[in-house]
Amino acid sequence: MVEGLHRYVRNPMYLGVLLIVVGQAVLFHSMALVRYAAAIWLAAHFFVLGYEEPTLERTFGEEYRNYKQRVPRWIPRF
Repeated sequence: MVEGLHRYVRNPMYLGVLLIVVGQAVLFHSMALVRYAAAIWLAAHFFVLGYEEPTLERTFGEEYRNYKQRVPRWIPRF
């Protein structure tokens, strides 16, 4: 059974950091922070695709594949 924020999105910590930087970009009207947020998301996305998800799939097999089908990677589903 999945508990906490992982019920809604597979990467809540990466998403939280991204939202903080986006919030700072809005607060400070900073295009540099928007570009930084884009770089953070891109780096996290490729890390998740290239390392994290394949490792979790090898470790947990069918259980993780089922989890991936139920829970979105980036955009929460409530």
